[in-house]
Amino acid sequence: IQCQKVNEAACDIAREVANEGDALVAGGVSQTPSYLSCKDKAEVKAAFRKQLEVFMKKNVDFLIAEYFEHVEEAVWAVEVLKESGKPVAATMCIGPEGDMHGVPPGQCAVQLVKAGASIVGVNCHFDPDTSLETVKLMKEGLQAAKLKAHLMSQPLAFHTPDCGKQGFIDLPEFPFGLEPRIVTRWDIQKYARKAYDLGIRFIGGCCGFEPYHIRAIAEELAPERGFLPEASEKHGSWGDNLSMHTKPWVRARARKEYWENLKPASGRPYCPSMSKPDGWGVTKGARELMQQKEATTEQQLKELFQKQK
Repeated sequence: IQCQKVNEAACDIAREVANEGDALVAGGVSQTPSYLSCKDKAEVKAAFRKQLEVFMKKNVDFLIAEYFEHVEEAVWAVEVLKESGKPVAATMCIGPEGDMHGVPPGQCAVQLVKAGASIVGVNCHFDPDTSLETVKLMKEGLQAAKLKAHLMSQPLAFHTPDCGKQGFIDLPEFPFGLEPRIVTRWDIQKYARKAYDLGIRFIGGCCGFEPYHIRAIAEELAPERGFLPEASEKHGSWGDNLSMHTKPWVRARARKEYWENLKPASGRPYCPSMSKPDGWGVTKGARELMQQKEATTEQQLKELFQKQK
């Protein structure tokens, strides 16, 4: 009951904000501990259906099944959400290697569209460049199967070139030391243009994204959208407001070419450019992923520490 009240309150807040900007409200579901613990299809679907009941009560505009590592579970989520009769978007937190069971991105997209998703793509786990590479594979898979769907991309705002199959959760910096990897607003402008050119029309961001990153997307695509975002009233495109700076060498940076070609330094002596991911390789059914109500015990932690070594 408490969880239901929280979800209802979240829907109310989202609707209030959406009404201020003539925006849409989405209801979202994501992967479940039940699936990772090998519960059956009916039980996993029941968890999605419980959330869907709240979204239907609050009459959200569309639904999103996001952050799925296994396409099988994502398909189950889409099937439940389609019971609403509302449009459904489905995104997976996978890279070019595919889902945790080795299903390629193209095949993941095909299965999601056949399940009823109108929009497919990726979110989280990987940086903009890696995410776009994955969506490209999804697009190719849909074309080969002669299927059509809108494309969606919501990457991390962190650079993750060293990530393996499971993405940034394998990085030793996850989750509290990721700041040195943050992307710049200029990185995001490049991402927005690449995404648009790839045919993606649902362009956003996931973990690490700040308002100025979203503004960068809106500013880059202003010619296509026909207007600049309100936030641009106090922000100069590509740093042009620096033309009023007192220092001449800073004024000289008031141009697109400067920021577009910048190679930012980390400012951290002896800091490596990349990390070695943990890469435990666990997936559905692994003992470490089994759901339990109690907090992790000291013995369990000791076993995890030992395995990490």
